[in-house]
Amino acid sequence: MLQKIFTLVLITAAINFAQISSEKGNVIFIHPDGTGLSDWNALRIFKVGPDNDLNWDKMNSIGLYQGHIRNRITASSNAGATIHAYGVKADVDDFGLIDNEVPVARSGKRLSIMKEAMQQGIFTGIINSGSIEEPGTAVFVSSNVKRGNYNEIAKDVIQSGADLIFSGGEDFLLPEGTKGRHSQSGKRKDGLNLIEWATSKGYKVVYTKDELLNTSFDEKKILGVFASRSTFNDKTEEELREKDLPNYNPTAPTVAEMTKFALEFLSRKGQFFLVVEEEGTDNFGNRNNANGKLEALSNADEAIGFALEFINKNPNTLLLTASDSEAGGMEVLGYEIENLSDNNPLPERDANGSPVDGREGKGTLPFISAPDKNGNRFPFGIGWSCFGDVSGGVVARAHGIHSEKMKGKIDNTDIYRFMYMGLFGKWLD
Repeated sequence: MLQKIFTLVLITAAINFAQISSEKGNVIFIHPDGTGLSDWNALRIFKVGPDNDLNWDKMNSIGLYQGHIRNRITASSNAGATIHAYGVKADVDDFGLIDNEVPVARSGKRLSIMKEAMQQGIFTGIINSGSIEEPGTAVFVSSNVKRGNYNEIAKDVIQSGADLIFSGGEDFLLPEGTKGRHSQSGKRKDGLNLIEWATSKGYKVVYTKDELLNTSFDEKKILGVFASRSTFNDKTEEELREKDLPNYNPTAPTVAEMTKFALEFLSRKGQFFLVVEEEGTDNFGNRNNANGKLEALSNADEAIGFALEFINKNPNTLLLTASDSEAGGMEVLGYEIENLSDNNPLPERDANGSPVDGREGKGTLPFISAPDKNGNRFPFGIGWSCFGDVSGGVVARAHGIHSEKMKGKIDNTDIYRFMYMGLFGKWLD
């Protein structure tokens, strides 16, 4: 009898321990910069059809994101990233500093959430389809008085100790006069070769998609340097056509391919925190390039798909996705376009003067949707409200452990709280 009671106690203790340990896990934060609900609607219509689901649609929970900052209604990328990384309101020019000092985060520590994770022995990864100093990822490990101090920020990122760093930005990793794999000449004036520095610290360095695909998941640390600046060409459709350039450099991995590698690489090491930014969604939106923005959105959605597959096999993981604003104010235009048909070029502007994009830019044939549930396809155009960032309709999503906490209206500071709960098992006040 005593043996049975003892066994029951052990089983109960094991169950309780499992419940406690399940409160902490991996966190994946995917930040498709400059993306709002209208952008996801456009991608759904174009890629899978109006009745079908993107990977983004398959996430469990929804939060209506309120993105104001301390001194503006609309967030800058660096202010938004500072808020995500520290969980407190920041000003428009802030880059990991508030009132010229590293802020006290919502946790009460003067650390970004990624630096706190590092202190706790959690493995970390940073991915950006843009340049290494882009704030959506860099702010998690760098603080600077000016967003434009690219060389200083690049140094912070490389020397942060993150286990995986994937981005462009080779220009800011090499000394002036030094030619790289992508860069014609580095831009550093301090003589520091950060790629050599990383190699000396045990990083495996790769430069192309093919090199990444042929790299072992068992490397100690890995640095991917995939472009001189960004892995995409953020120009208008007309400029790209004139220069015979693609939206994305085909030798670089997409943000989805980077994410897929990172999930396998980091999960082999232990608990991890991965921050991923698709920067093309923002930059193409700011150029009013609908073709490029849809491709960038598709890359981000594919990254979300790989994260969802990972959670199916590793349920002790939280996936979050959110932007901090919308880029360009992109909207789908349908029946109100006069003479709208598959073979009719779209007007260059709407009646109110706003630019209208077809599949190859202004004055070109309309986009055609993927089939709906009845097999019908529909022509449509893309209208733009501006070149800048607008508050728009940003929607945050969550999936996996603790995702049920994301519901209704949320503040931009709450992204930090969700990440903190996933990593440390504590819901902050």
